[in-house]
Amino acid sequence: MDDDKPKLDLPAGPFSGPDTFRDLVRAALAAANEQGWRELILCDPDFADWPLGERAVVESLGAWSQRGRRCILLARNWDEAVRRHARFVSWRRTWSHIIEAHACRSADPIEFPSAIWTPGWVLERRDLVQCRGWTGPEPDRRLTLREKINEWLGKSAPGFPSHTTGL
Repeated sequence: MDDDKPKLDLPAGPFSGPDTFRDLVRAALAAANEQGWRELILCDPDFADWPLGERAVVESLGAWSQRGRRCILLARNWDEAVRRHARFVSWRRTWSHIIEAHACRSADPIEFPSAIWTPGWVLERRDLVQCRGWTGPEPDRRLTLREKINEWLGKSAPGFPSHTTGL
């Protein structure tokens, strides 16, 4: 990482609205490589309203992936993400060796987290309908979210395979 490059400042505090949420996802994924995060967790019931199919988002993920990283993907169901985000599906296929993908189909979508967890910053969308949540770097916030995600990972099974087999 080049120390002369300015760090992307990610916001801390509450957010509201789908446009703001999508902007925060874009900013977080752009910052992943810039800030050198070694691990990234993306979690949502179905990722339908995330900007994961956008070229810039996939380019950010691609740049981040090239440096020996680890990514955990957790969804209740992957069907919408596969239908809506072709570029993201392609990225997942290319980088399958660093991506661990899970599904938790029996989960209640209202209780299931919608979040980005990183070692230095988190985004948690607590109200999916109004698209409201909180972001920040606070250690206690990161720990609490990681524990919540780990509970769901414990209830999940492998999902969103990198390749589908067919006849």
